Amino acid sequence: MAVTGKWTAEEIPDQHTRIAIVTGANSGLGRIVARELARHGAKVIIASRDRAKGAEAAKAIETALPSSTVEAAQLDLADLSSIRAFADGIRGGNDYIDLLINNAGIMAAPYRRTVDGFELHFGTNHLGHFALTALLLPLLYERPDARVVTESSNNHKAGHIRFDDLQGEHRYSRWGAYAQSKLANLLFAFELDRRLKAGGWRLISVAAHPGYSATNLQLSGPPLQERLVMRLTNRHLPNRLRWAPYLFYMRPPPPTCEAAPMWDPTVWGRCEDTPPSSRRQDRPMTRKRHGAFGTFRSG
Repeated sequence: MAVTGKWTAEEIPDQHTRIAIVTGANSGLGRIVARELARHGAKVIIASRDRAKGAEAAKAIETALPSSTVEAAQLDLADLSSIRAFADGIRGGNDYIDLLINNAGIMAAPYRRTVDGFELHFGTNHLGHFALTALLLPLLYERPDARVVTESSNNHKAGHIRFDDLQGEHRYSRWGAYAQSKLANLLFAFELDRRLKAGGWRLISVAAHPGYSATNLQLSGPPLQERLVMRLTNRHLPNRLRWAPYLFYMRPPPPTCEAAPMWDPTVWGRCEDTPPSSRRQDRPMTRKRHGAFGTFRSG
């Protein structure tokens, strides 16, 4: 199903009384999403690894939008203790959350491990958001139109969940690790939505990818030669609707949408819900993966 016309941020409904958390919102896509939600009245919490950069982003948005409320909090998705501390702070200072936007991530980085020993892409992009969502679900369950939005990538199509080598110890490809983490993001979003529906909760889980977007992501993880190519590409091929998938889901989803659709902006500026690939719909694989890393309680 295509979204008719060129949807813009001006169509976001009133967000007053709503609280949104956007991970990785100190720059790039996350910062734009945080700004537009704040513009429409939401209280926005910028969650970023670098406390100073998060505070700078919050201040910049509040300066541009004097009536907005934007806070910054430290969150390192590659460190489970940081995730727990962040969630404890959110639970201690807020009675509810309406929007959790799992946006932060890394791409095509050399082999490294998280603080807890996981391969960096899988640990940061997937497991970090998995843990964060689980810890914050109690604040989301009962809110009207609440949702968890998880960012994937079109690179998920190249991804495979390598159960025999999840940490890349025997073979490692920078882009393969990134693709695996983005496929894991989709499996997570779909399975979470299935369990929420089965439990009768109003909360929904959706996924999106931003098309090709000119952000710092291309300039931080890949090696120098790839960064140079991407810097040039960023000047000529940025997606003008790079934040539309997230912002669209601030609205109620169309009644004709299937469960947990993934919104996909094309280079021509339309958003479409992409039919799930066979790997994304593979429930046995999804349940095997969730069984390996924990269980969400939806009731």
